[in-house]
Amino acid sequence: MNRFASALAAFATGLALILPLAAPSQAQTWPQRSVRLILPLGPGAGVDIAARLLAEKLTTRWGQPVVVENRPGGDGIVAINAFVSARDDHVLLFSPTSSFTAHPYQHDKLPYDPADLSPVARVAVTLLGFAVPATAKTATVADFIGEVKAQPGKLNYTTATGMTDVIYDGYFKKEGLAITRVPYRDVVAPLTDLGEGRIQAYIGALAIEQPHLQSGRAKLIAVTNSQRAPNYPDVPTVAQAGFPDLTFDGLTGLFGPRDMPNALRERIASDIKIVMGDPTIGVRLTATGQVVMPGGPGEFAASIEGQRNVLAAIAKMLGIKPAQ
Repeated sequence: MNRFASALAAFATGLALILPLAAPSQAQTWPQRSVRLILPLGPGAGVDIAARLLAEKLTTRWGQPVVVENRPGGDGIVAINAFVSARDDHVLLFSPTSSFTAHPYQHDKLPYDPADLSPVARVAVTLLGFAVPATAKTATVADFIGEVKAQPGKLNYTTATGMTDVIYDGYFKKEGLAITRVPYRDVVAPLTDLGEGRIQAYIGALAIEQPHLQSGRAKLIAVTNSQRAPNYPDVPTVAQAGFPDLTFDGLTGLFGPRDMPNALRERIASDIKIVMGDPTIGVRLTATGQVVMPGGPGEFAASIEGQRNVLAAIAKMLGIKPAQ
């Protein structure tokens, strides 16, 4: 082999070693086609509004269409199964954690593996309000608890998510309080019954309660979150009202397939943090009872695990074993 051929061979060998290192990673090249965001809630819900705002901004940033797909029903399981069965890193689940964290304590057998929901990014926190009829004398959570004690078994209430069902059922049982939780098929119907006094309390998304609060059919006595609602700064949190065990933050975020590389999850989370920095999004979400609070996959996963630990402790006290 002459000197030129030897040099060419050496160059080719070196190039072969360098090219794999220089090749763009999956995180850099993703997305290569349209991205679907599957939601467990219907159009018009606060989470749906957040998803559509996010999709619009991400479409511009990613250069690919980001489409919102509503799959309500089945206690969130319809959307979760659609997401899991897709097995596609271009199909993401956009969901409140409350849509599934309580499933192990509400179903004898889960139709999906929770490990298939890999946290990618926290997007926002939904504010939940503790509302009572506008005509009620109840002005504080302490007033409400006092009424429950004074009228054992005569008052009714409902909550909007599986997780708050468990939290409130657990608290009332621990305190020896007799009150009936009325189940509803959807999260809007209870407001009519609340306004007419058929139920005495509703703990649900502030976005859903807001029209009834503004029309004077209901009144807000507390929020369940760790922080006060920006639109209702004078209303205390349940912890500030003296009932920290009733605290619940409505975490909402994106989930990807279990085998999604961490580098890609971090990249998506970073992009979300950037687009959620747009002040117009903050204004829109505040108006719908949400707070912009982006976070990376590790932070989001830790928050979810914290909620699961709270649920596990309450379920154990209630004697409920998790589904296998």
